[in-house]
Amino acid sequence: MEVEKMDENEWKYHGEGNQSLVVSHCQRCVVLRFLKSPPNQNKTSEEILHHLQNIVDFGKHVMKQFFGENYVHHGEIIQLPLDFVRQLCLKVQPERPESRCDKDMDTLSGYAMCLPNLTRLQTYRFVEHRPILCIEIKPKCGFIPFSSHVSQEIKHKVCRYCMHQHLKVANGKWKRPSKYCPLDLFSGNKQRMHFALKSLLQEAQNNLKIFKNGELIYGCKDDQDSVCDWNELARHLKPFFFPSNGLVSGPHCTRTIVKELIHVITMALLTSTDACRAGDMKTVPVSQGRSYCEASAFNKELVRNGKHKLESSGLPRGCLLYKTLQAQMLDMLDIEGLYPLYSRVEQYLEEFPEERSTLQIDGPYNEAFYEKLLDLSTEDDGTVAFALTKVQQYRIAMTAKDCSIMIALSPCLQDECSEQRPVVLTSKSRFTFSVSVLDLDLKPYESIPHQYKLDGKIVNYYLKNVQAKDDPVISSLFKENEDCTLVLHKV
Repeated sequence: MEVEKMDENEWKYHGEGNQSLVVSHCQRCVVLRFLKSPPNQNKTSEEILHHLQNIVDFGKHVMKQFFGENYVHHGEIIQLPLDFVRQLCLKVQPERPESRCDKDMDTLSGYAMCLPNLTRLQTYRFVEHRPILCIEIKPKCGFIPFSSHVSQEIKHKVCRYCMHQHLKVANGKWKRPSKYCPLDLFSGNKQRMHFALKSLLQEAQNNLKIFKNGELIYGCKDDQDSVCDWNELARHLKPFFFPSNGLVSGPHCTRTIVKELIHVITMALLTSTDACRAGDMKTVPVSQGRSYCEASAFNKELVRNGKHKLESSGLPRGCLLYKTLQAQMLDMLDIEGLYPLYSRVEQYLEEFPEERSTLQIDGPYNEAFYEKLLDLSTEDDGTVAFALTKVQQYRIAMTAKDCSIMIALSPCLQDECSEQRPVVLTSKSRFTFSVSVLDLDLKPYESIPHQYKLDGKIVNYYLKNVQAKDDPVISSLFKENEDCTLVLHKV
């Protein structure tokens, strides 16, 4: 990529996380990711390079093993002219949300990660000149904790996301709780998945965004900035789903288009586009856990309608949702069971600080690091090695719980369709698509105490302010359990 020959005006602000800022090119399907740091705390060029290399290696050697070759795009590190970086920083600064401006973009090292633009199709270059629609979903944790270390029974009944919603509203992060429940999306049941996706479209928060030709057209740009105009969304989507303009305008048109969108997303999420199949996987039984959340609006509706059976279809084993769920389930002990093991590792490091590099807490994230994750035993032998393995597995699980899934769609003519190209059909259109996963940076080791305290706050707030006021859910209607399995495989 010849960045020197690109006008910085062709780049635009794309978004950012806690540690990095992302810009994308308007013409070429690439993204540059720069590290950020608080003012007056700039890292050296060597530290920046090392940090970026860890991110690349983690995606390449670890997360590709869990998700598959086609789903993970780890990128590469490039060095840019410093003048170009400074000009780029000046250009994007006015577009950054105020809440993100407490950290500065790295303009001193010249190092950045070059990644594919996942709002574009990743598999079939021949359609890149056509209109492209991309849906970004942050699905969150898709299972109820099954660990015996859980101290509050409510955690075995209500999922983390649904409980956390109430605390976020109380803290002013969002105006109202979402009806979305991750367990509905991960159920594999199309009716539940449709309900979950409709709930995301109604209250997107930061869990759903829609892009058209790389431009955000639906979703939150920042906290409280919720763009939820379905009529405006339908105006953007109508050429994709009804190219002949056969539908009249109005509420019926909007509902029909949204229904078609939900169908396409569901089918893309349930389709495997990776070469790794179930026969290549090693399946290890973990536990029995429930497949529903008692706080789910879908389940409450079932109870109100007097329905006694909750159908759970299960996910196809090759699809990205399935692989995401298996990676999430590396959290076998829950944070309550994990925190004492973290304390054991911390105590060891206090006595032997020089061992931190040997334990690979900060990398390198290579094949040897991945191999240590394959030990799925939960019997504590009292060793630091056991504690460290569980800590590292928990960090992987937390990464999978916070990742984003990108579904890029482009209209496809009938004569272009073949068995080698994944295609999803609607009533009037057909789309070729690619599914990718991003936001796969390993969660920091140092964040575990924060997660432990946050878990307590979420549960205590829910018990005190929500469960006590709600009508009791008739959980006896949902007694069936579902086998949960953890799958580890090499690609």
